[in-house]
Amino acid sequence: MARIKKSRVIQRAPSFSGFKPFGIQTSSGEEVVLHLEEYESIKLCDYDHLTHEQAAKAMNVSRPTFTRVYQSARNKIARAFVEASGIRLEGGHSIVGINWYSCSCCEISFSCVTDDQPACPFCLSVNLSNVEQQ
Repeated sequence: MARIKKSRVIQRAPSFSGFKPFGIQTSSGEEVVLHLEEYESIKLCDYDHLTHEQAAKAMNVSRPTFTRVYQSARNKIARAFVEASGIRLEGGHSIVGINWYSCSCCEISFSCVTDDQPACPFCLSVNLSNVEQQ
């Protein structure tokens, strides 16, 4: 019997639902479905410049699992790019979970990728309180 997949934590769902190739009338390939955890893996590694180890911790998965998700995302994006296919973002095994904190020194609110001793990004204070999201 196969093990139930563990939900992958994504920090925030994207504000768009996909991409379409520019400059062609019709797509030559089928639309590629990029799961939300695959989108998150690309964001964490290529946009936020985290290592696979750091990104895996942020998504609450093992490093080998993260690497498989990341490789799947890269393969899908490459296929869409080469075949001039659209990319649709949806589904997967993910939950949106982000930690928001409030700094008691400079009174700003910010999000943090991990729970490991967060510090204010502006004043570097560790005197923080958790802020509940609505």
